[in-house]
Amino acid sequence: MANRSSVLASQQDDFPRWYQDVLEKAELADNGPVRGTMVIRPYAYSLWERMQAEVDGRIKATGAENVYLPLFIPQSYLEREAEHVEGFSPELAVVTHAGGKELTEPVVVRPTSETMFGELMSKWIQSHRDLPMLLNQWANVVRWEMRPRLFLRTSEFLWQEGHTAHASREDAAAYALRVHLDVYRDFLQNVLAIPVLVGVKSRRERFAGAINTMTCEAMMGDGKALQMATSHELGQNFATAFDITFTGPSGQVETCWTTSWGSSTRMVGGLIMAHGDDRGIRVPPRVAPVQAVVIAVKDDDATTAAAAQIVQALTTAGVRTRLDARTTQGFGRRATEWELKGVPLRIEIGPRDLEAEQATIVRRDSGDKSAVALNAIPDRVPLLLETMHTEMIEAGRRRLAARTTDATSLAEALEAAQSGFARIPWKVLREEGETELNRRAVSVRCLQTADGSVPTASTASDDLVAIVGRSY
Repeated sequence: MANRSSVLASQQDDFPRWYQDVLEKAELADNGPVRGTMVIRPYAYSLWERMQAEVDGRIKATGAENVYLPLFIPQSYLEREAEHVEGFSPELAVVTHAGGKELTEPVVVRPTSETMFGELMSKWIQSHRDLPMLLNQWANVVRWEMRPRLFLRTSEFLWQEGHTAHASREDAAAYALRVHLDVYRDFLQNVLAIPVLVGVKSRRERFAGAINTMTCEAMMGDGKALQMATSHELGQNFATAFDITFTGPSGQVETCWTTSWGSSTRMVGGLIMAHGDDRGIRVPPRVAPVQAVVIAVKDDDATTAAAAQIVQALTTAGVRTRLDARTTQGFGRRATEWELKGVPLRIEIGPRDLEAEQATIVRRDSGDKSAVALNAIPDRVPLLLETMHTEMIEAGRRRLAARTTDATSLAEALEAAQSGFARIPWKVLREEGETELNRRAVSVRCLQTADGSVPTASTASDDLVAIVGRSY
């Protein structure tokens, strides 16, 4: 087998280099021809498709419906909501010429679609009977990135963005929270096996134009934070700017309350950095495009046939399975390739295994190997996959707990943030302390209640706890 130390940089020695090595060696992504753009290769795109399907099902369970809106947005739309355009101005890509002529009005390449949805909701909503209006779109967006990093920050990326309109602030807030917990948190923990901290953003970290932003924050393998998904209460800011009104039951005209919420291909980067090790990525079983790969060790007809039978049996049992019968390539090279790609289970069978009527099952997460009778494999593999999911999220929880420190001062929080997270009372930190943290490349990732739940509008600021750390 190839010397793994020559394949990837060590996480401990150079985490950024390790990340770049994984993207290349596991054939996940490449840089596009325009600076800051990304090519998603087939294996990573299959991961995204699995993520997309899981998130989409959860979104639809909340009552939202999918739509598609144009990529180009009139620049005047963004200018209607001053805070919004100010927040996005440095990242905008603007088209001024098309068809060989200068445009009468420049158009912006979609950075997010609050303004476009606002214009259309103003048209589509007339009565309280039209509410709530719950919409979602899967699309690409462009935010011109000065310091690109594949999957984490690119000038173009794929995402979903939900946009809703409600009759009351209470209804809007409840729906945004439902999406945040039942869609995002549930998916991240129960499918990606990544434990997340849920809370609200501080005032300076809120989405441009929002009155409240909720976030799911995860700890990566190097102790840094990654924002995995966000939900925003937009209040009546966009509804006022775009005249999104409705006629109430008694005939009075009222202004809607709106929300927006999104997750993106950044989750692929989060999966890599949260679960990866020095042998490559480790894909959680529930999201894995290939949950088990069956490798025929030798170029032998009986062995290859037996491997194919295992694939068929596992497929029938509902396991996403791939056959690797590339016997013209060395076994070690093939095993290393599947380790790099993080396929949860590797099932190896050769002539000697066939004689013993067994195969060797290797777990990608722990490296544990076990000999299993051929007729027992269809029952054993699904159980192993569930065990792996449980143990992967538990390992993540242990790391999060071990690298989170309770701090009582700004100095203690800064020290803890060099290798993980700090929990510090917001009344100790306040905006002044947050400013000092930002000067040291540390930020408030979220504000929580003392028990780790999402604060409500009635939660006193003195009761808030700040989660502090470095981030991607």
